[in-house]
Amino acid sequence: MFPFPQFYAPWCAHCKRLEPVWSHVAQALHNTNIRVGRIDCTRFTGMATEFGVSSFPVILFLNGDFQYTFKGDRTKEEIVNFALRVSGPPVNQITRSESLENLKASNRLFFVYVGDHEGPLWETYSYVAERFQPHGFFYSVSPGIARKHVTVTSFPSVFVYKEKLHYFFAEPLNNELGLEYLNASMFDWVNVERFATFPKVTRGNINELLQTKKYLVLAVVEENKLQEIPTEMLVFRDMIQSVIIKNREKFHKHFQFGWVGSPELANSIAMSVVPLPYLLVVNSTTYHHHIPEDDPSQLTAEAVTIFLEQVHNQSAPRYGGNTLPVRLYRTYFKARTSLAEMWYGNPVLTAVLFGLPLGFLSLICYSICCADIMDANDEE
Repeated sequence: MFPFPQFYAPWCAHCKRLEPVWSHVAQALHNTNIRVGRIDCTRFTGMATEFGVSSFPVILFLNGDFQYTFKGDRTKEEIVNFALRVSGPPVNQITRSESLENLKASNRLFFVYVGDHEGPLWETYSYVAERFQPHGFFYSVSPGIARKHVTVTSFPSVFVYKEKLHYFFAEPLNNELGLEYLNASMFDWVNVERFATFPKVTRGNINELLQTKKYLVLAVVEENKLQEIPTEMLVFRDMIQSVIIKNREKFHKHFQFGWVGSPELANSIAMSVVPLPYLLVVNSTTYHHHIPEDDPSQLTAEAVTIFLEQVHNQSAPRYGGNTLPVRLYRTYFKARTSLAEMWYGNPVLTAVLFGLPLGFLSLICYSICCADIMDANDEE
């Protein structure tokens, strides 16, 4: 049995929002060898200390001597897939053709090694699969089974299945380059291909996307509480998606496309309140961002293509960055935005939270200053 605990605190608002999701996770994993639980860190402080938990909520998966921390989106699908991945071996073997067909129907993205379990490519694949086990599904299959589903020109080989298409690892097997070079090449390839072509970008996965070292092309729209998007924003999002679908060979190497359903995330990147819909391109290395000069709502696929070419050849204006003044301003912007949201949400509570401490501070300062003046008058 594998323990899968959530460390929480009763006063934590994020923990309370996770409660219904965690209940669904427990139901989904009920018939597996994974035991889902919750630990109240205000009561069992020793457990929190033992596992190094200092913030809430924290989701850990314990597999023998290995401890995995969940860092993705706190949705049922993401959490369940994470638990299933780390509960098994890094590479699962497919022994039947029907199993591969079922995987294609149920899993939108996974990696497959085709060939015998020997040689430098297999060693590299096993090494990379172990490193990325919390983030993706990895399988191995014999050439006979693979031929029934995909055209494989040479063995051994590795491909990723996503969006109902197969993309092969194209690094040549050159013994002169060595195993270290092959490890680095496949590591970088898996790190890039583990994401869908046009994923939803959230605060939970944006840091993982930044590790691709690509430009992030973000179509910014706004979802309501039912995750519905207004028609005009949906048209804009689909138009941005069509650019990468039609120009994958041109843009895939340097750009990772995605869409944002929460304007607050885009606002924190741009350090301003952006209009909707909006197009934002983030340099994942320097943290600069680019915006088109034209009104984003009037952009066409051709205009977006030209804009991305300008970004790639570094002729487009850039903003932001990661310098100290920019970091200070971003901190100020986030604090100002959070305070404004608190005020609009509950002005009375906000006034009490900030008014009382300021009132006491004013009284203390007034008492100190007045005491000095009164003492001076007495001496005179």
